[in-house]
Order: sequence, then structure tokens, then C-alpha cells
Amino acid sequence: MGGNNLGDAAFIPPPPNEVQNTLGDLEKFLDDPGNIPTLIWIGLAHAQFETIHPFLDGNGRVGRLLITFLLCERGVLLKPVLYLSHFFKQNRQQYYDRLQSVRDSGSWEQWLAFFLRGVIEVSRQATSTARRILDLRERHRELINERLGFRAGNGHRVLEHLFEYPTVSVKDVQEVLGVAYPAANGLVSEFANCGILQEITGRSRSRVFRYDEYVALFYDD
Repeated sequence: MGGNNLGDAAFIPPPPNEVQNTLGDLEKFLDDPGNIPTLIWIGLAHAQFETIHPFLDGNGRVGRLLITFLLCERGVLLKPVLYLSHFFKQNRQQYYDRLQSVRDSGSWEQWLAFFLRGVIEVSRQATSTARRILDLRERHRELINERLGFRAGNGHRVLEHLFEYPTVSVKDVQEVLGVAYPAANGLVSEFANCGILQEITGRSRSRVFRYDEYVALFYDD
């Protein structure tokens, strides 16, 4: 919404007394989309939610999460790994324009074409990232085998843990492995020496380590 008053606003959502009814209609559509293809259904639902604009703040975030949740609910995704926020941010003006054209003139086809293009681009990026994660995992498994000797088994357990929790302390590793603190500390130090982990606090006590090479994959343009 833009401007300081209704006369200047680019978009005016439904009045508060209509929000409950419009959300009710959206809920019915989500429960029973009929024979509409899944991606078309989700694109329609997102545009409708953003038009209802039920919250004072956070409508965009909730609407984007809705896309991912519906993909998971329909079984298109096994995990919430497809998130269109970056695509919408990169094409912010076109995103707003396409949504507004739906409201102004019912230009659903243009909105859906834009939405589907975003799904395609983000899917390709996610596939590329997944491949790089597998390559990184294999490379670091081989490094662990070379450097850790009889401790390689525990090293692999820590590595798998890092793909879910890429920031750890020695205490975290101790809990994952069920070993004494000195053993966990030695393993973390070996990971740091190998370049797998990087210490990020600069402290000598209560140190925290991050799997930087893994984290960087999600910020690589």
C-alpha cells in the first residue's frame, strides 16, 4: 500500500469486516481445488491471499510461506526446500505489477506465467545447490577418511550432523557422539585443521564453529 491516504494508495485491501468472509472463501478453495493443476492452484491461492491482506504486517512473508507449505502438503516437495522469496525480491516491481493487474483487470494469465517462471528458476537453482551439497559431502567424507584414521566413524557422524546444524560448539559434538569433552574437543580441532569447520567467535573459551563452505552454497549467486 502506498501513499498517506486512500486517495494516494496503489492498493486498498478489503475492509476489515470482509476479511473473515474472504479468508473463509480462500480456505474452501484450499480445501477443494477441484481439478486445477497443483502449481496453478498455488499461484491462484498466493495472489488471493496477498489481495485479502489480512494482517497489519507480515502478509508477504506469510503468503510466500504458504507457497512452500502447500507444495509440501501436496507432496510436490518432501522438504520445504523451494522458497520463492529471492525470485520475488529480484523481480520486485514485476511481482507487484502482476498482482495489481489481477486486481485491476483480472489478468490472471500474466500473473500465473510470472509465477510459474519463478518456480522454474528457483527449482533449477535448488537442483544445482543440491548437486553441490552432494559433491561437498563426498569430498569431505574422503578428507575425513584420510585425516582421522580410527576416528573417521565419529567424524562422519559429525559431518552428517553439520548438514542439519552447520553451527556447533564442542559441547554439541560431545552430545551428538556421546563421548567425553576432550575427545569431542579433539575431533572439532581436527575438523578445524582440515578446513571443514571455522571458529567464528574469536574466543578461547565457549567457542562456536561453523561449516562455512556448506553455508556459502546457499548464498552463492
